[in-house]
Amino acid sequence: MWDHNAWLLSFLCIAFMAAGALSQEPQLGSVRVVFQTKYGDIEFGFFPTVAPKTAEHIFKLVRLGCYNTNHFFRVDKGFVAQVADVVGGRSAPMNEEQSKEAEKTVVGEFSDVKHVKGVLSMGRYADPNSAASSFSMLLGDAPHLDGQYAIFGRLTKGYETLQKLEELPTRREGIFVMPMERITILSSYYYDTEMESCEVERSILQRRLAASAVEVERQRMKCFP
Repeated sequence: MWDHNAWLLSFLCIAFMAAGALSQEPQLGSVRVVFQTKYGDIEFGFFPTVAPKTAEHIFKLVRLGCYNTNHFFRVDKGFVAQVADVVGGRSAPMNEEQSKEAEKTVVGEFSDVKHVKGVLSMGRYADPNSAASSFSMLLGDAPHLDGQYAIFGRLTKGYETLQKLEELPTRREGIFVMPMERITILSSYYYDTEMESCEVERSILQRRLAASAVEVERQRMKCFP
């Protein structure tokens, strides 16, 4: 009987811990960003409650088109695919507004969120507040990065694209594993999932209203010829 009770208690504790972990998982905001490459699209969202300043900074860079013609300078299989800093990483020159935003850094918004496959994590120098525009897409779990780099979002689509990038030939330069070819971000765009939902619902409502109008007219012609 004691063994049975102990087993039951252990099971409940594990279930409680699992439920707690699920409840603590950060929620994505409604904005989605898409990077387009010749190998396919990569889509991601932001954690506005985890790293609000970082998320807003990256999103502003996206809105200004700063990541267009930039590239993935690092692809380390099973570890990270890292986007270059837009200052120096783009093949096209930036205008004044883009340059002004790109030169900004953000305070290190370190959190308890874990570096697991799919999360987005800011690159930086030794200064914890030196993150600018370079960030990594985790290709695998990397617990040694936890608490040291600001996680601000995660991938929502495009894992198959990243798998293609992982298979490309690479070379090593110091600690970096870099692709032999330039993996360019051809273009980028963003959308709001809540707005998309509203558009669908609006379309459905319009169709229902139109159908109702037809039915009302049919009944009118029937009852009041």
